[in-house]
Amino acid sequence: MKKKNKFFKDLQKAFNTGVSFMLPAVVVGGIFLAIALATGEATDAGMEVTNPFMKNLNDLGAAGFAMMIPLLSGYIANTLAGKPALAPAMILGYVANNPIGEGEVQTGFLGAMIMGVAVGYFVRWCKTWKVPATIRTIMPILIVPVLTTFVLGMIYIYIIAVPIGAAMDWLVEVLSQMQGSSAIVLGLVIGAMTAVDMGGPINKTATAFTLALMSEGVYAPNGAHRIAVAIPPLALAISTFIDRKKYTPEDKDLGISAFFMGLIGITEGAIPFAVKDIKRVLPAIIIGSAVGGALGMVNGVEALVPHGGLIILPVVNGKLWYFLAMLIGTLVAVAILHFTKLNIDDIEKK
Repeated sequence: MKKKNKFFKDLQKAFNTGVSFMLPAVVVGGIFLAIALATGEATDAGMEVTNPFMKNLNDLGAAGFAMMIPLLSGYIANTLAGKPALAPAMILGYVANNPIGEGEVQTGFLGAMIMGVAVGYFVRWCKTWKVPATIRTIMPILIVPVLTTFVLGMIYIYIIAVPIGAAMDWLVEVLSQMQGSSAIVLGLVIGAMTAVDMGGPINKTATAFTLALMSEGVYAPNGAHRIAVAIPPLALAISTFIDRKKYTPEDKDLGISAFFMGLIGITEGAIPFAVKDIKRVLPAIIIGSAVGGALGMVNGVEALVPHGGLIILPVVNGKLWYFLAMLIGTLVAVAILHFTKLNIDDIEKK
């Protein structure tokens, strides 16, 4: 039992450390993107930033977001196994957050967390090897990083990513079959899929499905999806505003950034909160997004561009219900967080 408790305490410490190193990238990326996108124009390709200065600001924000998942993965592994684990985990975190392999699979922050933990324990094992002194000097900078990246990278690409890609193809087929059935069920499913991995493969599957329908002139599923993308960051932001005892000072600061990310439809603003308390945060935002998606579908909301948040309100059919569905879904998630999340003092006593 003690070993089991130590394992989970090590993981919790690693996740918290990963989040703390990731936070500046989230904040920088979120603020820059919010400012840049606020000046953009809604087009068929999404929000398009045309001002040259704002384009540069948008690129800086995108760079911050590109770095946040590798930082998360890297410092999870670094906490578990030290410096030799940092580079391999950052590389594999980047791989997890970007399309790779024949199926162009990406697993997002969940995949990056798994790879961070895997790298940490693999490097710990490597450190137990008995090798000659001459080889031991090059172990941390050559042998361990190369071997770790190769072995775990191949396992990820050929063993982990392949079934995920097949599952995503199956999900698209299921959604296609549901398209002509109950609007409320389809809205619930799209909303839940949007929040479950916040930019990962399930979220991207919902995006691909709604984009395919948009090309056929069907915009309601995209409306549900674009309502749902804003709910996780908005819910966590509002929760930090009203339930102050449940969040650390850095969480409260991040809540401000998450609020603006929610307004412009960047779901990833909720990721740091989910990493730190996944068993309470994830159910809350999944349910809230599902409610928002269902309300949007039932009331015929149509988003005419592939972007989300209140920033696209001018190009939405059914503006009132777009706003109300987003608000109600957000408040549902906030209420669940209020009743399920522990106060910081209670967590420290455990």
